[in-house]
Amino acid sequence: MRTVRTLLAGDHFVRNELLAAALSTIPDVAFEFREVMLPWPLTPYGRVAEVDEASDVEDQLIEALAGVELAVTQMGPFTERVLDAAPDLRYLVVCRGGPVNVNVAAAARRGIAVASTPGRNAVAAAEHAVALMMGALRNLPRLQRTLELGEWRSDLYAYDECGGELDGSTVGLVGYGAIGQRVARVMVAFGAHVLVADPYVDQAPEGIELVDLDELLRRSDVVSLHARLTDQTRGMIGAEQLASMQRGAVLVNTARGGLLDYDATVDALESGQLGAAAFDVFPAEPVPAGSRLLTAPNIVMTPHLAGATRQTAHRAGSIAAEAVAAFLSGKDPVGLVSA
Repeated sequence: MRTVRTLLAGDHFVRNELLAAALSTIPDVAFEFREVMLPWPLTPYGRVAEVDEASDVEDQLIEALAGVELAVTQMGPFTERVLDAAPDLRYLVVCRGGPVNVNVAAAARRGIAVASTPGRNAVAAAEHAVALMMGALRNLPRLQRTLELGEWRSDLYAYDECGGELDGSTVGLVGYGAIGQRVARVMVAFGAHVLVADPYVDQAPEGIELVDLDELLRRSDVVSLHARLTDQTRGMIGAEQLASMQRGAVLVNTARGGLLDYDATVDALESGQLGAAAFDVFPAEPVPAGSRLLTAPNIVMTPHLAGATRQTAHRAGSIAAEAVAAFLSGKDPVGLVSA
């Protein structure tokens, strides 16, 4: 039986005991676990040296990595400095969709294979996007506030005040990865006509129409963003794109804050060009005090929690275990990352 010295650098969401339990299902391998508990999400992540969205624990990792062949983490900052201190490390699995907290090029130079866990939060994020979409369409936060204020606003039943339905609406999805595909299926089940804009997709199931971004924006009653943030997609929705949307349309972003010009979005909400908006991600997190988003009309917001379900944490562990099993058997895991 092979023995593998392993560092589990979990946190208060993807816990070390979940990772250990998942890895322990791999046959014919004995893991010697060493553990580091990272402070996320009790302490927000941020940029650490040259990597993003990481917990600031380089020194803890360096101390723990001595003699370690395999490391599994979600928020550990695997910077060049940390990798320099881990000469025995051969495999690194990151329990998230993309390893933004890893210097992948530095890992490749050292012969360290890196894998992510694609799809681990797809169910949770898709369901959250749908919830935000419906909350924005019906302006649920506003309705709750009226009750909290002791008001019974039956006047909001008036035609000019009430919301809309997904059934019969045109819903545009920008990005058709694991999350976008799940949202599309739900929208079809609701009776919506679904448009998809994604330059990497050349065919879609029956009932889903592939269009370019400009056409999607012009035709959609609801637009939901599910694209990855890259140099090409950064700022893809700005004032010009918002102006091209149908007046009174709804905009949802559960992907990344950098996709969208939020100042232009608030302008569109205030002018009525956008009927409502819903966000789980923001250009600066936490949202700073005094942000225009906090006083914008017809807006639903959550603090970057779309992926926060217990099932997501367990799924991260099981997908990580699949990646580890592939590595140890000499195969490439599904989430293998290239430098």
